[in-house]
Amino acid sequence: MDSSFTGLLGVGAVVLLGYAVLGLTGFGSALVIVPLLAWHWPLSEVVPLVLAMDVAASLLLGRLNLRQVRWDVVLPLWPGLLLGALLGLWVGRLAQPAWAMAALGLYVVWVGVRALRAPPVAEATAAPPEPRRWRHGPALLYGAGVGLVQMLFGTAGPLVLAWLARRGVPAHAMRASTPVTMVGVASFVLVLMALDGRLAAAQLWPRVLLVVPALVAVVAGHTLAHRVPVQGLRRVICGLLVLSGLVLLVHAGRQLG
Repeated sequence: MDSSFTGLLGVGAVVLLGYAVLGLTGFGSALVIVPLLAWHWPLSEVVPLVLAMDVAASLLLGRLNLRQVRWDVVLPLWPGLLLGALLGLWVGRLAQPAWAMAALGLYVVWVGVRALRAPPVAEATAAPPEPRRWRHGPALLYGAGVGLVQMLFGTAGPLVLAWLARRGVPAHAMRASTPVTMVGVASFVLVLMALDGRLAAAQLWPRVLLVVPALVAVVAGHTLAHRVPVQGLRRVICGLLVLSGLVLLVHAGRQLG
């Protein structure tokens, strides 16, 4: 997006939409914002910007739902999460931008289609206990996936949600636990990016002012959360994810062609 007034309005609209989704559902802001902004800005600039906004917005949303966070379920993710983020830092240095954008497009389309076919989150039931010999394995694998995807694309919310669903966390606790988890992983990824010199771009910091409309949208989404039909909203969000992923794939194909 250019620096014209129309371009700035477009950026603001994308940010408002993404963080209204976060306020309503507890996740999904980056899945909406990153693909749309990556159409016009390099992915290497979009991901740190969205991570910085996500920390502030998720802190606000997590504070609004702090009593419902399932710490016993989210904390086991951290050993794998740290390893996955370090792996993502290494992979990010090797991947060409167009291929990274294509991978992000495929991932976003997969998330949207999978979510459309999945039963409502509210129907989650208590998960059976893991076998003793494999008790820590799933948390390690899910955590590594969260760290890797967050470092590369800033969009690991669906993996966190999948882990919470696997553990049978109820819908209201999912909505509270996901943003709190994302605060931790986004903060760690930002630290790694800073150490790697990826936060030194001059254009990054003025864009962080977009956090102001982001916070307004989170509060608005949180206020509407109990007034909007959940299933209808879920279908709209999933359709938007599939569309934005396809747009990214087209853009990546043009760059590769």
